[in-house]
Amino acid sequence: MASFFSDLWESVFTPGPTPTLLIATNVTFGALQIVLAVLLYATYSVHFVVLSVLCGGLWGAINWFAQELMVHQEQEEEKERRALAAKPPAVSSEDSETEVEEAATSTASLGKREPPAPKVVVATSLETDVEASQGELKHRLQAEEGSSQGLKSSVSTEDEWERVSENEDGKDK
Repeated sequence: MASFFSDLWESVFTPGPTPTLLIATNVTFGALQIVLAVLLYATYSVHFVVLSVLCGGLWGAINWFAQELMVHQEQEEEKERRALAAKPPAVSSEDSETEVEEAATSTASLGKREPPAPKVVVATSLETDVEASQGELKHRLQAEEGSSQGLKSSVSTEDEWERVSENEDGKDK
């Protein structure tokens, strides 16, 4: 009995369903079903019937899930065995190139390529900005110097809220 509890404690920290854990789960759910049956007999309450059905559903779902996990583990182990059996014998490291060496060789044979140029914004004057992006030029016009807004990029939400509040004041009058 002491070995069962020590195995149960160790199986909690072991991944996957272990036989000891499944036995403890089934015994616990069986005891819960007995308690619910006794309470049903003592109180004749429909609540214990519902709880018993829920308990039975959960009990079955846990056992089904544990079975599926075991089947999946067996399939994974079989795949690993097949992969090891199909793996060709190892060649000495002097005769073969590593992936890093192959990548370095292929990069050197292609020559050096420069990465694409980053997006650059060049200011040519106060009135225009030229945006250079991968060979394309785009002109952006700025606002006139004498306007109350200044540059387009300097307009803030605060300025817009002031204009809205001015318009509302004009409507109230």
